Amino acid sequence: MLDIIQNNWQQLLVGQFPQGELGGLALTLILSVLGLLISFPLSIGLAFCRISPFPVIRVPATVLVYVVRGLPLVMLVFWSYFLVPILVGKSVSGFTALLCTLVIYEAAYLSEVVRAGIESVPQGQIEAARSLGLSYRKTMLKVVLPQALYNMVPSLISQFVSLIKETSIGYVISVQEITFSANQINTQLLTRPFEVFAILALTYYSVCFCLTQLAHYAERRITRKRLGFNTKNGSKLNDPVLESQ
Repeated sequence: MLDIIQNNWQQLLVGQFPQGELGGLALTLILSVLGLLISFPLSIGLAFCRISPFPVIRVPATVLVYVVRGLPLVMLVFWSYFLVPILVGKSVSGFTALLCTLVIYEAAYLSEVVRAGIESVPQGQIEAARSLGLSYRKTMLKVVLPQALYNMVPSLISQFVSLIKETSIGYVISVQEITFSANQINTQLLTRPFEVFAILALTYYSVCFCLTQLAHYAERRITRKRLGFNTKNGSKLNDPVLESQ
């Protein structure tokens, strides 16, 4: 196994780069980061639509979220691969098709995370903001959303972990992410598939484990702040609001 890593580490990390296209683990992480960054603003918009008091806004958003969440990811990949070129009027790369898929898929899933975060903010804070004369829009943007986003940090990291694993579906449309690179190495070696895919599994596990630990740390830190503890020395903060509750 070590000799496979020694001879093919560059292909696993960056694919054929710099002689060819960027691939491997680097492309997997790029796809994951871009997918999360682009889908996150869309998920916030969907979440606000989902909690809208107006049925004409709420119902279509709800249908979209449930339909996307109810479809297999591989089906969305094929739809994007064949539909996006028709919509833009020219052929697109597998990278673009996969990115479009991940953005749509993650926007639907993240919208539920955002909605839960918004609904976790105490109703009393919304009522207090409205009583001070803030409009619904300003209440949501300046009072509710900042708290909701802070509470959502662990869930966002966990979703990022899932997104890293979901990029492996790009293999079916020849996107040269790390699973595709591992299969190329397996094709070259022929007789050592178990070792090649064991290396692939360990790579996914290592990256996802580190990010999961980060999510746990963020969750513990947020919990301690909610309880009024100083995150540096563990002492409880003297907060009259917390003490009165």
